[in-house]
Amino acid sequence: MSEGAAPRQASPPDLGALAAITDAVEAGAGLPEILRAAARALEASLILIDRSGAILAVAARSPADERSLMRDAGDVMTIELRVAEAPVGQLRMRVRDPAPDAALLRLVTTLIGSEVERVRAPERASEEAATTFQRAVLARRIEHRDDLVARGKELGSDLGSGGSVVVVRAHPRSPTEDDWRQRLLAVTGRGARSIAPGAIAASSESDAGEVMVLVPDPDGDTGRRVAASVLRELESGLPGFAFAIGRSRRAEDPLDLHRAGNEALLAANVVEGDQERSELAYAETGTYQLLLPHMNDPAELNRFYKETVSPLVAYDEQYETDLLGTLSTFLECDANVNATAARLITHRHTIRYRFERVRELTGLDVSSTDGREKLSLGLKAMRVLGIAAPRGPATEPGAEGGRVPR
Repeated sequence: MSEGAAPRQASPPDLGALAAITDAVEAGAGLPEILRAAARALEASLILIDRSGAILAVAARSPADERSLMRDAGDVMTIELRVAEAPVGQLRMRVRDPAPDAALLRLVTTLIGSEVERVRAPERASEEAATTFQRAVLARRIEHRDDLVARGKELGSDLGSGGSVVVVRAHPRSPTEDDWRQRLLAVTGRGARSIAPGAIAASSESDAGEVMVLVPDPDGDTGRRVAASVLRELESGLPGFAFAIGRSRRAEDPLDLHRAGNEALLAANVVEGDQERSELAYAETGTYQLLLPHMNDPAELNRFYKETVSPLVAYDEQYETDLLGTLSTFLECDANVNATAARLITHRHTIRYRFERVRELTGLDVSSTDGREKLSLGLKAMRVLGIAAPRGPATEPGAEGGRVPR
C-alpha cells in the first residue's frame, strides 16, 4: 500500500459462504467440511485445534499457509474458542489484506466453537469417566475385583489379567505457553495407547504437570514398552522439556494397582533430576524400595528428612552452596574423598571443608558408618518425597569459590 493511501475496506460478507457453513452444521458434515466453508467465508487459511492441542481440521490455501499455521508464525492470528466461558479450542487464521469484518469473524468463530463442543462433548464425557475410574482404582476405592474389572471393560480397559502404572512428569527448561500441560496429557495418552489401546491417561489430582497412566499389562512387559513409547513421543512432541518417568511392576491382581501407583511415583521421584536418564522402573530403585510403605503416609519420611538433610537444603538455598550435591556424590563414590574430588573437579581439602560444615549443620559425621547411613537414608527420603535439591556454585564462607587455601 502506498504512503497516504486509504486502507482497503473489508469486503461484504459472502452470504453464500455463510450458508455453506450453516448447511454443513445442519447436515453433520463434520469439522473439516465446516472449516473449509469458514475459510471461504473469511477468505483465510484456517487450522482448528482442540483444548488438548490436537489438530481437528485444516483448511489452507497453500502448503506455505499450512506450514505457517502449524508453526504459529508471526503473521498468524490465534483466536480462543469458548462456549459459555469455557475454552473448547483455538482457531489459527492467516489472512490476506484486508482482514475479515469483525462481526463476521465473531459469528463464524462462535459457530465453529459450538460445533467443536457438540462433536467433542461425548468424547470428553468418556474421558471424564475414564479419569474417575483410574483415580478410584489407584486410591483403592473399588473394593471388589469383579466390579473393578467390569467397570474397566466398559471403558475399553481390560485389567482382568493384571496391570501396571506409569507416572510421567515434564518440566519446561525455559518459559513456555500455558497450555503445555494439556499437550503433556495428549502426547502421553497417544504414546501409551499406541502400545496398549486400553491404557487410561489422566492428569494427577495434585499436579497438572504430572500424568498417571493405568496400563492393562497381561504379560509383564507392556508397561515397559508403554514407558518407552511415551518417552519417544514426549521427546518429539514437547521439545525444550525435561522428563521424569516412573514405572511400576506388574500387579497380577487389579486390586493391587494402588500399590503399583505408589511404586511408579517412587520411581519417578527417584529419577527426577537425574542428568543421565529420564525413565526408571521400580525394580531398579534398589534400597529406595524400603521406603515404599511410607508413600501413603509420608509423615515418617518428612520427620527423617528434617532430622538429617533438611538443614543442608536450607543452607544451600541461602548461600548457593552445594553441600547436598557433594554429600550425594561422596556416597555414590563409596565414601572415597579422592574419587569425590575428582568427579566434582575440586580439591579434596574443599571436600573435607564441606563435610565439616555438614557435621556442624546436621550433627552427623560422614566419617562414621552411622552418620553415613543416616545421611544416605535422609537423601533417599528427600527424593521419595519429591523434594528438589537446590543447585548453585560453591561459595560457602572460607571455600574461596570452591577451594580452600592450602
